[in-house]
Amino acid sequence: MQYGFYFDADRCGSCKACVMACRDKNDTLLSLKNRNVIDFGGGRWVEKDGLVQPENVFVYSISISCNHCESPACVANCPTGAMIKRDEDGIVYVDESVCIGCGTCANACPYGAPKVSEERGVTSKCNFCMDYLDEGGRPACVDACLMRCLDFGDIAELREKYGDACDVAPLPSSSETRPSLILGLPKNADEDGAVINLEQELL
Repeated sequence: MQYGFYFDADRCGSCKACVMACRDKNDTLLSLKNRNVIDFGGGRWVEKDGLVQPENVFVYSISISCNHCESPACVANCPTGAMIKRDEDGIVYVDESVCIGCGTCANACPYGAPKVSEERGVTSKCNFCMDYLDEGGRPACVDACLMRCLDFGDIAELREKYGDACDVAPLPSSSETRPSLILGLPKNADEDGAVINLEQELL
């Protein structure tokens, strides 16, 4: 089995309750976020009838954490073996007892999931709340989501339920690490995650 996340970008209002729940559960520093919400937007300005007006303006939010990838770059590049992918459920976690806080994992991950805590001298990242899962619970971010944008489970079952889209701007290509992530795409993105018929400019 491989655990994964589902996120519905079309329902998210960027409230960041998932971020706060994760921070509260893991008691992370303000400078570290094991889950983050990325607000992405674009559009253009055009001149019509002597007036400059916005056209095709869009914005959406993506809640992202470690994707517990099928081929995690952090695990492959960790020099001490501190990054581990659990055999029974594919969860990627940090063994802090052997982590030296070198940042190699952070540099290798295309999603920027691992973060080095300079204060503690080790890497911090989402571990899927595996202590909660081992007790029959759910990840804190999933329980906290006000709009029920987040779901979790066996990635095969999630794909059967929601489809297999996992690419959308501004995330990197899923071909790099094969993330255990499924996205409900925003209404102005196609099945490949490209924004439809828009000349993009970051707002």
